[in-house]
Amino acid sequence: MSKRVEGTAIGIDLGTTYSCVAAWFSKHNRVEIVPNEQGNKITPSCVAWDGTDLLVGEAAKNQITRNPKNTMFDAKRLIGSRFSDSRVQAYIKSLPFKVIEGFGDKPMMVFEHEWIDYIFSPEEISSKIIENLKEAAEAYIGTKVTDAVITVPAYFSDKQRQATKYAGALAGLNVMCLINEPTSAAIAYGLDNSGDIHRPDVKNVLIFDLGGGTFDVSLLNISKAGMITVKAVGGDTRLGGEDFDEVMVNHCVQEFKKKESKDMSKNAKARMRMKIACEKAKRDLSSTTRTSIEIDSFFEGIDFSMKITRAKFEELNAHFFLKCIEHVEKCLRDGDVHKNDVDDVVIVGGSTRIPKIQQMLTEFFDGKPLCKSINADEAVAYGAAVLAANLRGTGNEKVQELIMLDHVTPLCLGIKTCHSGARVINDMVVMIPKNTPIPTLKEHIVLTVYDNQETVEIVLFVGESTETKENLYLGSLHIGGIPAAPAREVEVAVCFNIDASGILNVLGEDLAAYVTDTTLLIA
Repeated sequence: MSKRVEGTAIGIDLGTTYSCVAAWFSKHNRVEIVPNEQGNKITPSCVAWDGTDLLVGEAAKNQITRNPKNTMFDAKRLIGSRFSDSRVQAYIKSLPFKVIEGFGDKPMMVFEHEWIDYIFSPEEISSKIIENLKEAAEAYIGTKVTDAVITVPAYFSDKQRQATKYAGALAGLNVMCLINEPTSAAIAYGLDNSGDIHRPDVKNVLIFDLGGGTFDVSLLNISKAGMITVKAVGGDTRLGGEDFDEVMVNHCVQEFKKKESKDMSKNAKARMRMKIACEKAKRDLSSTTRTSIEIDSFFEGIDFSMKITRAKFEELNAHFFLKCIEHVEKCLRDGDVHKNDVDDVVIVGGSTRIPKIQQMLTEFFDGKPLCKSINADEAVAYGAAVLAANLRGTGNEKVQELIMLDHVTPLCLGIKTCHSGARVINDMVVMIPKNTPIPTLKEHIVLTVYDNQETVEIVLFVGESTETKENLYLGSLHIGGIPAAPAREVEVAVCFNIDASGILNVLGEDLAAYVTDTTLLIA
């Protein structure tokens, strides 16, 4: 964990669809969620260019239907990703704005204005949202904000974490720490329940966090004294309310095509209007069993009108809902905890309001009531603000005692191996197993493969497959200046260091020659 920092600090939940900011107020002795300029406590994660000004938040979302090609959203789904990734390629096909390949296989988001393209990285778009939240906090608190804790999905990779931290720096903030979203929610839950004298000394708590674009599940131990220990994490960085909306949009597009014999799927404005209407219908179906999707002059002057039931919505998204439960099962297995030994199931994230999600989760835990005591939209920012107060050395006694956090690695970290010879074997040997507590430091010894080999390349991957092609490529470390020697006589020490924010640093140096039984051959 980072050292204590002087000055005003805030907690930011940087969400896919909506973001939230909170701060500790000493005079009120509590965390408060900071409202935006419109007085709302959650802010759309949107940035738009109207030809004159850059619009952020609600101002950007309010003009999205008339300016879809220049309104950026879902930057969180692109941040730290590779443009060539098959999931990124499939995803950007549904976006109304242009995404191109930038330097180093990086996705870049493009504003188009007349004959000029304005190109931004996902980090730059995210920084505009963070800056907007920072300014709202400064106006509300009445003082300059310099430091922040920013939340990330537990399943974010090293590159996604580094990119998020960089976005905070671009917004003019010192990012004291990144914290996993479910862990942040657990802080809010722990603080909310710290006065319960009947609670056991240690609780097994499962945090089920389903938001607009990402899904996380975490298994934690929370002690009466305030110790939070993460046992296991799981999830999917591309599973959330946005996917439910997209399935509804595709269904409606097909219904329109069937009824009117017109294909509007390539019309960005019509598709965006449909997306907004489907998002509203999804929200309505959380409180009613039937609703209508009505759009005047939808396409070529034709109105769109369709009834949709909750049952139909559930049928369309059944495979996504089932995926959520499968991740819960896997998380419990990884944490070696039976579902009957889970004391509380805490739900956070706007998509947990979907009745089917709650029903399936309750049934999985054999009727155990779900814990809804913390605000689904605000809990993650609340917990981040508590951690920010702790790092700053402020807050009440509960805040100072509560924060003793253990994080774990969400995915296995490994390196690609090969045999001595020309044939490359795309196997991954795990250096740091999934769910290893962090911060952690691991050292490994590797040998040269060829006579007079002068450089060694360490190729890094994260994932759960034994084959590198199925895992996420992180990058390569090139170690040069190795003295000429016969194969297997020069050793290189490789040090893997994962800090408290889950960010990886790798160092390597050659050692005096000796051989051990634990070496790997790496080209």
